[in-house]
This record gives sequence, structure tokens and C-alpha cells, in this order.
Amino acid sequence: MAIAVVKPSFWLENGVLIEKVNHLNLFKFTDELHARMQELVDGKNADSLTPEETAELEAIGELIVIVTYMNGMIANEAQKSQETESWEQKIDKN
Repeated sequence: MAIAVVKPSFWLENGVLIEKVNHLNLFKFTDELHARMQELVDGKNADSLTPEETAELEAIGELIVIVTYMNGMIANEAQKSQETESWEQKIDKN
């Protein structure tokens, strides 16, 4: 019996959105994806997941890692930009 493999990209269209947080456009999960993840976690805790559901939970976990990494990159670039601007502003004042 073959298990249908769910990839993180399965959730891109309906599970991820862009939201402005502290002047940064960051990737966030939709309520639908949060609800599905909670449903799967509850199933895992009850030891009642099918192999397909286990694969889906793993895919969502991988998507969390990807989105967290991308948001970190965005925040890091914004921080670097602010530091550069601050440094240039200090030079302009002298």
C-alpha cells in the first residue's frame, strides 16, 4: 500500500499569507492551516493518525521551518538596513 506523500508546498496557496508585523511583511499561517495542524497534533497525541495524516503533519512541520527561516532572513535584512541608515545618518550629522 502506497502512502500519499504530502509536501510542504501543498499548503502554500491556502495556508500561507503575508502580513505586516512591526513594519515588516512576514509570512504567516492562515487560520485554516493552524486549525488543521491542531487537529493533526491532537490526533498524534491520541495515537490515532493514519500514515497519510502523519505525513501531512510532517509536511506542515517542514513548512514551519521554511517560513521561520524566511521570516528570519527578512528581519535580518531589515535590521541591517536600519543599521546602515543609522550609520549614514551619523556621518551626515558630522
